[in-house]
Amino acid sequence: MTTFSFKRSAAILQKDYKDVSKNLFVSSSALMPLIIAALYGRFGVETVNEHYLVFNMVFCLVSAYVQCSLIAEEKEKSTLRGLMLSPASSLEILVGKSLLSLLGTLFIIIICAFLTEYLPKNPLVIAISIIISTFFYIGLGTLLGLMTKSVMEASVIILPFIFIFSFGDFLTAFSDRYPFLKVAEFMPNSQLITLANEVQLGANLIDVWSNLAIILIWVAVVFIFVIFVYRKRMMD
Repeated sequence: MTTFSFKRSAAILQKDYKDVSKNLFVSSSALMPLIIAALYGRFGVETVNEHYLVFNMVFCLVSAYVQCSLIAEEKEKSTLRGLMLSPASSLEILVGKSLLSLLGTLFIIIICAFLTEYLPKNPLVIAISIIISTFFYIGLGTLLGLMTKSVMEASVIILPFIFIFSFGDFLTAFSDRYPFLKVAEFMPNSQLITLANEVQLGANLIDVWSNLAIILIWVAVVFIFVIFVYRKRMMD
């Protein structure tokens, strides 16, 4: 039984950092949430939903899009095959390919929260929910990256998901008129916003366990698909 080597994952992280720093189109995507957060901070943010509009954009543009581009670039350069055939295990590869997106997301969310002056009443619950949500978007980016053949194709396939998970919460406002839109209430971005609003009203971890459970189900489902597609790519 092979043991997990963080050194191998760290080496993949270092390589990904160099690749992203050379790709201005991908790296600049992280600037958009920061610009919007700075504007929001200047004019004032009145509701929790406005804070999370920025945070959900970070999830989509950093966690999902950067991750999708990293995987797609490996496929475009035919280096993903080399990684799969290297001594690194599948877990080491997936962790290594996710570290940059994870660290980048958390770092940018902290800056955005500072710019918009977001002060949650229970920072621990919010931190847990944001980390869990980040895993979902990284899984989504990994899945889409495995399904694409180039960075350009990845940039196109991610667009509908950016719209759905950045602004999909607005669909719930029309759920009374269009009942089928009630499904939007169970999307991870909507659950995170609901959770954050409950926390601002004084809820603790036990009070929002159902919201966290729904987000965790999304995480589990997306990574089941990631493992299936990844193994399929190894056998192709």
